[in-house]
Amino acid sequence: MLRVETRQAISATEAKSMDTAALRANFHGEAMFQDGQIRLIYTHYDRMIVGGAVPAGGSLTLDHVRESGTASLLDRREMGIVNIGGTGSVTAGGNSHVMAKGDVLYLPMGAGAVTFSGLGRFYITSCPAHHAHPARLIRLEDAKKLTLGAAETCNHRTINQFIHPDVMPSCQLVLGYTQFHGGSVWNTMPAHLHDRRMEAYLYFDIPEGQRVFHFMGQPSETRHLVIANEEAALSPPWSIHCGAGTASYSFIWAMAGDNVDYRDVDAVRMEDLR
Repeated sequence: MLRVETRQAISATEAKSMDTAALRANFHGEAMFQDGQIRLIYTHYDRMIVGGAVPAGGSLTLDHVRESGTASLLDRREMGIVNIGGTGSVTAGGNSHVMAKGDVLYLPMGAGAVTFSGLGRFYITSCPAHHAHPARLIRLEDAKKLTLGAAETCNHRTINQFIHPDVMPSCQLVLGYTQFHGGSVWNTMPAHLHDRRMEAYLYFDIPEGQRVFHFMGQPSETRHLVIANEEAALSPPWSIHCGAGTASYSFIWAMAGDNVDYRDVDAVRMEDLR
């Protein structure tokens, strides 16, 4: 079963006047991981798609998605897949890839139908592409690691870069996930903007009953979303994106836009946040 929801682009001016329900309707992704289903959110931010596939021991195939306007979703797109569940497999382009929890798979433009099998909980990201780079399964030990922050500021974390220019080529998609060191809960702080790229966060491994407070909005007009396990936040180019949890967690970040330069950001000073 496939379900696709479309999210229109929202301006910073519109977002200023939104209440909690409106913010969640436009920027929050929930209930994406349902047994026996593929659920996608098609956004008008750089045409990024995010979603989940949960074969629940069976198989699910993703092929035609009307919103993409092509016969098969990957005819003019690339895809990044992260397994956040048990061991499963993804088959595309005549090849099957066994994925353990934490593995990342890159699929190129033209890979055809994608079949998800086994006990995995597969997080899907996809954006338009112009070239067919080779498919690649990337395990945690193959990722580039960047350790930032400190225990004193509660943001000691390791950023694992998977679909990234220093690891492998892609057209637009840049993807990885961040893991925290003991006692740290702040991600991506100090905050930043990147006007040339949108970004989506998928929060996972949040313990039952705990939440992440995800901050968004312009630096002088911040808002927040309260996010539970396996839920997403969509970040427009004009918005900051950072958060803090009531317990330890991990999050996947994925970007698409004008470039793949991870360092192309505009830092926001703490004293400029409102």
